[in-house]
Amino acid sequence: MSSSPERSSRPATPPVQLASRHWLALAVLLCGAFLPILDFTIVNLALPSIRQDLHADSGDVQFVISAYAATYAVMLITGGRLGDLYGRRRMFLSGAAGFVVASWVCGFAGSARMLLLGRILQALAAAIMAPQVLATIRVMFAGKAQARALGLYGATFGLANIGGQLLGGLLIAMRPFGLGWQAIFLINVPIGIVAIVGGIFWLEESRSSRAKRLDVRGVLLLSVTLGCVVYPLIEGPTTGWPGWMMLMLASSVVAFVGFIRHETHLSAHGGDPLVELSLFRTRRFSLGAAMGTVFYMLSAFYLTFSVYLQGGLRASPQEAGLATLPFALGFFLSSIASPFIERRLATRTLVYGFVLQIVGFGAVVAGVVLPLFSPLAGGLVPGLACAGLGYGIVMPALIKAVLADVEERHAGLAAGVVMTALQVGAALGVAVVGGIFYAALGAHPDPGAYAHAFSLALACNIALLGVGSILAFLLPVAGARSRRGATPS
Repeated sequence: MSSSPERSSRPATPPVQLASRHWLALAVLLCGAFLPILDFTIVNLALPSIRQDLHADSGDVQFVISAYAATYAVMLITGGRLGDLYGRRRMFLSGAAGFVVASWVCGFAGSARMLLLGRILQALAAAIMAPQVLATIRVMFAGKAQARALGLYGATFGLANIGGQLLGGLLIAMRPFGLGWQAIFLINVPIGIVAIVGGIFWLEESRSSRAKRLDVRGVLLLSVTLGCVVYPLIEGPTTGWPGWMMLMLASSVVAFVGFIRHETHLSAHGGDPLVELSLFRTRRFSLGAAMGTVFYMLSAFYLTFSVYLQGGLRASPQEAGLATLPFALGFFLSSIASPFIERRLATRTLVYGFVLQIVGFGAVVAGVVLPLFSPLAGGLVPGLACAGLGYGIVMPALIKAVLADVEERHAGLAAGVVMTALQVGAALGVAVVGGIFYAALGAHPDPGAYAHAFSLALACNIALLGVGSILAFLLPVAGARSRRGATPS
């Protein structure tokens, strides 16, 4: 009997040792999942210090975040494909090493331009590293072990969000080794080194045996498509949507049509396309990708909640970070418990997760509009905790739902598509919901305007969660392939 083409060709290992090695490998992979999320959230609290030290203007500071998000979203599918082609272990280690170097560049940047370059390099490295995490989990684990691994993966997102909210302000206040905002980037260096060393010892190589070569034209067309969508969505609200930016959005449609035609032609003539469009013929995958996009539009919550707390309630950055803890802790705890929760709730896990978020955020809106207790004194804690619990239930269940019927040879590609859908959803959320928030806030807001704008933005998020719950209800039960586990190709 031939072994799966996705597996390593190393000599057989005793089952107990193999299981132990896999969980050690998972710890390494989760370090790689932790870093990109931490680096996305931790920067927010450091922006005033960065602007002052580097004599940057507001546009420079905003682009420190948006350049990272745009580059990351554009390159994720390509990163997943590179893992399928050249080996997921190799690409994970390469991405982790690149992330360490890029973080060093950011930490010692002497100008806004150098910091921006470092952030783009970080995003490129993260896009190479991050898709290998999901793809390797998909190949390395099956059944209940895979459910536990995905629960820990989701919990890592929660832990990274907690770290990003608390660590940024703490590092700036403590100034370790005399460093200020630089410490938020340099903290990545030891974490990245741990991931590299652990990966060398415990990660096994896997790749797609059918992959031939990288579809360079597909990479370019998809990059242009996503770049022409993501960049305007992130920068448009702050620049007043100039005509050239609207032209970029229109160009994305042309590039996308060209991408579809090219991929279809390549598949029909026996080539190796960047994206197997046949993946989207699987109803679970296409519905799950759409659900992920809608779900991750909730990323606007962090922005609007922070502005409401600091602008409307005059909270310090540290107080604002602490105020988000009930949500982040709920997310973390329910992610850890997700295998048990999924066994209890079965096929309706996603629906219940969305409903919990709707109820939780509804309670937050009520707490803001009818402030019986001070929001900073714990008045919003029950609603935030409930919403966080729902978020942590949805995250791993969504990933498992999307990847359930995907063949292992496409695991890296599918992981890249899923993560791209999430990042595009985040960009859409910040652009659309954030735009509604700032429009309602007005030019000269008072505390009441902040409360109104935040409530309106959160109502938009609740509506999006309602759409997500409908998509979750329509999601079919996993097919026979996901129940059998890995299928030799």
